[in-house]
Amino acid sequence: MILVTGITGQLGFDVLRELKQRGVDVIGTTREEIDLTTENGAKNFILDKKPETVIHCAAYTAVDKAESEAELALTVNGLATRWVAEACREINAKMIYISTDYVFGGDGKTPYEVHDEKKPVNVYGRSKLLGEDSVSAILPQHFIVRVSWVFGINGKNFVKTMLRLAETKNQLRVVKDQIGSPTYTVDLAKLLADMAFTEKFGIYHASNEGFCSWAEFAKEIFKQAGLNVEVEEIETIDYPTPARRPFNSRLSKKSLDDAGFNHLPPWQDAVKRFLAEMNS
Repeated sequence: MILVTGITGQLGFDVLRELKQRGVDVIGTTREEIDLTTENGAKNFILDKKPETVIHCAAYTAVDKAESEAELALTVNGLATRWVAEACREINAKMIYISTDYVFGGDGKTPYEVHDEKKPVNVYGRSKLLGEDSVSAILPQHFIVRVSWVFGINGKNFVKTMLRLAETKNQLRVVKDQIGSPTYTVDLAKLLADMAFTEKFGIYHASNEGFCSWAEFAKEIFKQAGLNVEVEEIETIDYPTPARRPFNSRLSKKSLDDAGFNHLPPWQDAVKRFLAEMNS
C-alpha cells in the first residue's frame, strides 16, 4: 500500500489520481490525518497504517510568505520531513520526498547536477534543503525528487494566474532573467508512481523538458490559449518580491538517464494538455 500526503495540493492530487488509475492500493491524507506541525501528528497515522511507501507531497509552499513565517516553513518542510522519515524507518517503508530547484543558489547558466553545491537564497529553499538532509541521513530507502515551476489542475499556479490576469489586462510585465523549466503535475505523478515500484533510490531532477524564462512561459500560455496579451519582458530587479528568486533554475536530468527513468514531455506540450484539462 502507498500513502500519499498532501492530496489537497497540486501534486498530491494528481499522484493520488495516477495511482488509483493504475489500480494501486493507496491512501491519501490531508492535514486532518497528518499534522506536520507536531511529531505525533506527523508520525502516528503512518505508524498505524504501515504503508510500504510514503510519497510525501505535503509541504509549505508559499515562497514569499515563508520569509515572514520562517519558523512554520522550517517546521513543516524540515522538521516534519524528519519525523515522516523516522516513521518510515520504523516500519521499513520507502519514502519519496519532493524537493525544489530552490535548494541551489541560482548562479551560472548551466543545468544543476544532483550533487552540485546547495546554496538556497530564501527561507523556502532552506526549509526544503533541511528536509532533504533529514531524509538522506535517516532513511536509506529514499528518493529525493527536485522539481521546479509546478502547475496542476488542483491549486494556484503561474498558468492560472496568467489566464486570470488576461481577463482584465491586455499587457503584462513578466520577468525575463529567471530561467528554468515548468513541471506539470500530471507528468510528474506518472514518474513518481513508476519510482515507487523500484528500489532505484537516490536524488533526481524531474521537470518537463526544455528551458524558458517566466516571460517565455507566459507568452506560450497566451499563444496556446488564443489570447491577445502583450508580454513586456522585465528584469528581476524591476519586480521586487519578499523572497529572492534564483536566476538559474535549470536542472540536469542525468540522474533519470542513469537510472533508466523516462524524461517528462516538453513543457510546451504540457501547457497544451493542461489547458485542455482546464477546459474539459
